Amino acid sequence: MYVVVPMPCMFFGGGSTQFLISRDGGGWIDAAKFMTGASTVGSLAIPIILRHAGMIETGAMLIEFTSFFIFICTVMCFHRASLDDYDW
Repeated sequence: MYVVVPMPCMFFGGGSTQFLISRDGGGWIDAAKFMTGASTVGSLAIPIILRHAGMIETGAMLIEFTSFFIFICTVMCFHRASLDDYDW
């Protein structure tokens, strides 16, 4: 899932995270926002569903949530760095 989450940003946002916080719309921009949200929710829901089905243990689910938190922190740092690039 971590490969799928940034794909809409790369393909439809031009590699920038600016489109995620903008109110500008359009067919491809809205599709990219939807796909980013759906893949983010999916990356959280899949471990929960697997834990509920008894296919993974609680520790594995917590490790997945920890890695998701690290991934989100990385994306936020990238977004902050790309905002600083536009201030010049």
